[in-house]
Amino acid sequence: MKKKGLIDYRIFLPALIIIIAISVPLALYESRSLELLNGIFTTIVEVFSWGYLWYGIILVGAALYFSYSKYGDIVLGDPAEKPRLTLFEYASILIAMGLGSTIMRTGMLQWTSVANNPPAGMEAGSPESILMGNAYSMFLWGFQVFAIFVMIAPAMAYTLHVKKKPMMRMSEAARPVFGDKLTDGWAGRLLDILFLLSILTGAAVTLGLGAPIITYNLSALLNIDVTFVLTLIVTLVWVALFSVSAYLGVEKGIKRLSTFNIYLAGAFTVFILLAGPGVFILNYFSDSIASLFTNYLSFSLNTDSVYEGAASHVQSNTVFWFAYSATWAMLHSVFAARISRGRTIREMIMTYLLAPTLLSWIATGVLGGLGVHRYLTGELPILDMVKDNRMGAIPEILGTLPLGGLAIVVFIIVALIFLTTTLDSTTYTIAAYTSTLDMSKNEPPKILRILVAGIITVISLVLMRIGGLAPLEVVSGLMGLPIIFITFLMIYSAKKMMDQDRAWLTNVRDKETPLKRSKQKTKSE
Repeated sequence: MKKKGLIDYRIFLPALIIIIAISVPLALYESRSLELLNGIFTTIVEVFSWGYLWYGIILVGAALYFSYSKYGDIVLGDPAEKPRLTLFEYASILIAMGLGSTIMRTGMLQWTSVANNPPAGMEAGSPESILMGNAYSMFLWGFQVFAIFVMIAPAMAYTLHVKKKPMMRMSEAARPVFGDKLTDGWAGRLLDILFLLSILTGAAVTLGLGAPIITYNLSALLNIDVTFVLTLIVTLVWVALFSVSAYLGVEKGIKRLSTFNIYLAGAFTVFILLAGPGVFILNYFSDSIASLFTNYLSFSLNTDSVYEGAASHVQSNTVFWFAYSATWAMLHSVFAARISRGRTIREMIMTYLLAPTLLSWIATGVLGGLGVHRYLTGELPILDMVKDNRMGAIPEILGTLPLGGLAIVVFIIVALIFLTTTLDSTTYTIAAYTSTLDMSKNEPPKILRILVAGIITVISLVLMRIGGLAPLEVVSGLMGLPIIFITFLMIYSAKKMMDQDRAWLTNVRDKETPLKRSKQKTKSE
């Protein structure tokens, strides 16, 4: 019998070739590509903006339905098996995967975008626009986004841990809907290639756009210019970190980094509250929460349909955010499925809905509150600063704290680890997805994890050097549209599998076991 290779080239090579074929012309003709792609994306947003907004709402409803109906108690694996991770470890990994370093940037500066371009009827720079800015930043990291991230996971987790299917593939999870012929044929192959295409593209963009979070703070700390050489050094250090973490795997790498970073981020938060304007931040946090819930439905469904002129930042960015989040839905769900063995459907979904949301709201309240305080007191003209050099505003804000240099160093470390845990999870998932080994029993080959990390790095560095990351980011956003339909396909497939197996009766924890044992013990005595 012929021995299988480590990697399934039937899906990996086509995805890689397509990315290269897309990236080269985008890089060579960056301005024209951006104009064309932005035109396409703008048209889709204008025509389908209502659809993206309802997509988020519907998925929150689906998440609650799966969690609190008969499906919620279904165990992903053997009902007698304990989860491989404690709840804190599990939540920490999902937080690191779900938020990444993006929360460090949006938490501190997202409010400025709304304050400079508020909804109709609100004056730019007014107290109302500033307060709404922080509330909107919290909304972006709220229930809709994490429902988008997790609702493909039930089908993937059930297929892997209950059905014990060897391949951790979208196509395998779609088998109950596609049937054997389509799953093993062109439809299944297309679905798997689309997954890899979206994730490799998104990972390259994340690596390229995540680096400035580090480089601009290093530039301010060391008083040096932001150059490609500095970006290259930061990127290579970062690549080394997430490659080692991915190589070590979930238990020794990803879990340890994620839990350590939660403790470090918590200590950093306490430092800002004690060393900075803690009373103002706590008051502003309360006001932001009040504004969030007051405006939640408006944030969720508003399309500015009766207002003339260009859409406000809130309306246009919400649609883009949901579209871009949809691009990452498959990765987040596949990774969540992989680490959820022994968890129930309810535990998996609700942990992903609540844990990252809670941490993101705290981060937004503290980081955003610090920036708002510095603006209101006149210490920094932040609303003007972000127009000229957005990323450069972050070290300026941190530098106003006592021990400002130390604050910048800690910020860099937290952001770097968040970036690392995002990409080590990505490389681990891609390796597991493309591996020919039985993923219900094995870890993805370590050499394959390193290979994937190298490919992502090369694509990103080449595009950063010659241009092309910005167009690729728009392509990544465009890919969210077909993934919306895949999400609903996976939800239906999950329900169909569990209904066929009557899993709510056969694959749940035996809550009566302790009582039964007690009765048996009494009878034997």
